[in-house]
Amino acid sequence: MVERELNDGVRIAQLLSSELTGREAGAFDRVEVTNVVDTADLEPTEFGERAYDVSFDGEQVGSVFVHPDRAHLELRDTVALDAARERASEEDLRVRPKAVEPPRLLVFVENGVEVKRVIDVLAAALEER
Repeated sequence: MVERELNDGVRIAQLLSSELTGREAGAFDRVEVTNVVDTADLEPTEFGERAYDVSFDGEQVGSVFVHPDRAHLELRDTVALDAARERASEEDLRVRPKAVEPPRLLVFVENGVEVKRVIDVLAAALEER
């Protein structure tokens, strides 16, 4: 049994990366983690420091950022942001639209338990793309 919750931003990002690269079903056989920052050089910040990018069929669809106590996945408009937002709501995950052009969606990963739910959000965004 797990005695404590994983709430270290770097570790959460590493766990998310493992889930992204370890899955081979559905769209995930075409997902890659790219432009990875070495953890020795990664300094979590309050606003988030980019840890790596997420690509689908060679096209960047998002990036993962680390904070001291959480991580977040920033999805680009190259995926279905509405489908991602809807699935995140179903999964009880906190999201925030990013007011930039083109639009983006931030999906927050508050602890290690939420990683698999974030994977489901990304799957929904890729399927509706």
